[in-house]
Amino acid sequence: MADEPKPISPIKNFLAGGFGGVCLVFVGHPLDTVKVRLQTQPPSLPGQPPLYSGTIDCFRKTLIREGITGLYRGMAAPIIGVTPMFAVCFFGFGLGKKLQQKSPEDTLNYPQLFAAGMLSGVFTTGIMTPGERIKCLLQIQASSGETKYSGTLDCAKKLYQEFGIRGFYKGTVLTLMRDVPASGMYFMTYEWLKNLFTPEGKSVSDLSVPRILVAGGFAGIFNWVVAIPPDVLKSRFQTAPPGKYPNGFRDVLRELIRDEGVTSLYKGFNAVMIRAFPANAACFLGFEIAMKILDWIVPNL
Repeated sequence: MADEPKPISPIKNFLAGGFGGVCLVFVGHPLDTVKVRLQTQPPSLPGQPPLYSGTIDCFRKTLIREGITGLYRGMAAPIIGVTPMFAVCFFGFGLGKKLQQKSPEDTLNYPQLFAAGMLSGVFTTGIMTPGERIKCLLQIQASSGETKYSGTLDCAKKLYQEFGIRGFYKGTVLTLMRDVPASGMYFMTYEWLKNLFTPEGKSVSDLSVPRILVAGGFAGIFNWVVAIPPDVLKSRFQTAPPGKYPNGFRDVLRELIRDEGVTSLYKGFNAVMIRAFPANAACFLGFEIAMKILDWIVPNL
């Protein structure tokens, strides 16, 4: 590299990561709604077509029946949860890198970057699980024909009244199973692609916007290739009636494979992949822009 690496600042990562998370939600939420509805639609009866035949059909039916607001249903919960979640996520990654450095000049190898990313997945689960629980419940209620919750706050209030604080954390283990390995893949892929796209003798910090977008987009795709199977199980488990799966994710997995086959673990794959590239490209671009602004405003933070 042409210049020496800057010391890692977990605080700057925290602030810039929050902004990156907001960018991700605005770009990616419509296809996240499609993904959850595909993952949670009931099996079709013999001789009857499924509720949604695929990603485009689900997108079209949602738009026709509910308008553009239907695609953004439940977005308040991830906006409230994603801003601190991505802040904590990028903070965890920065901290994970810093803990493995003996000096600020040390360059981490890819297994170390993967380990730092996994730490970020552990950090985010406590924030992620309640937001995911509320989001999934709001996303499926329109397609199920019931209107139990009038919005994010109403859903949170009723969950607490019915189940207490534990109601928000249904699916915590599955969220960990999804986010720990997927976050490792996410950050390792992004750093690898940034290095790959950096010309000889140039600095990674000088990468152009298109190259950052491509690196962030592909990082999102690699993240979701790892995350989809536990995400399908999590969506089913979090939206199931109380007591349906007494043994947790093992019951969900057993039922899914028995009734719908192994391919059901990749339900919503097309929606996830279509969403992953632009949403995560926006996230990392937002992060990099915020980091440059913070480096300019508070260089010694």
